[in-house]
Amino acid sequence: MAGNYKIDNGKFGAFLSQLRKEKGMTQKELAEKLYVSDKAVSKWERGLSLPDIALLQPLAALMEVSVTELLRGEIIRKDQPLTIQEVEPLVNGALVMTAQEQTAQRENRRKWGMRFLWALALCAVEIGLLFRFGQPWFWREASVFVILPPLMALIFGLYFVFFSKEKLPGFYDQYEVDFYSDGVFRMNIPGVHFNNSNWPHILNAVRAWACLTLGGWVLLFAAMQRLLAELGLAAMVQFAILLPVTLFVILGGMMIPVYVVGKKYQ
Repeated sequence: MAGNYKIDNGKFGAFLSQLRKEKGMTQKELAEKLYVSDKAVSKWERGLSLPDIALLQPLAALMEVSVTELLRGEIIRKDQPLTIQEVEPLVNGALVMTAQEQTAQRENRRKWGMRFLWALALCAVEIGLLFRFGQPWFWREASVFVILPPLMALIFGLYFVFFSKEKLPGFYDQYEVDFYSDGVFRMNIPGVHFNNSNWPHILNAVRAWACLTLGGWVLLFAAMQRLLAELGLAAMVQFAILLPVTLFVILGGMMIPVYVVGKKYQ
């Protein structure tokens, strides 16, 4: 039955690998033409995943076969054209790829959502303990350092975990776009072109930074401040040390991983 048809990932991958090699093309070269990573092409050829449905037509064109042949995993002889009953299951199977991708994206967002909420709860407990057992001067002189990184992580985390797009519009893959814009939110990383190859990795980088900052910064800062105090350093010296560390966590802690994965997978 058409509704029960499932594309054979292994056959698809082996056929794609054969066609690519016949074209004298490396996985990296094919990936560049499709604006995806070579790791994605490798997964297709090993039967671990299937391309997004939007990539089927350009992929078939590059391999000089029809989309139907690509999905079927074999060349269709001209004297044996497929019937409607044979083509329909292939189309349905291709549509299932999008459904599977959407399901995977929802599951990934759910997992990050749970991590974010746990990190937020941990942050609240840590701040509560510091407020309960910390010294009054700690809050007078260090409250901005304690609160600012988790506050920024909360703002960025809420957006990137719950509201950001899981997939970018097609023009990001067609042109070298060096910024991401969604309503009032805008991100610009010099030297990084945003596309659907590096976007999932950028999302995970920001989400990881938000969770780690929420869950760990308060305790880390308290430990650093206590160490500096026990060393007998003057308040101004402590300030001179803690200020750049705090700014690095806010800016570098997020931007550096985003830049690294953005360049690596673009």
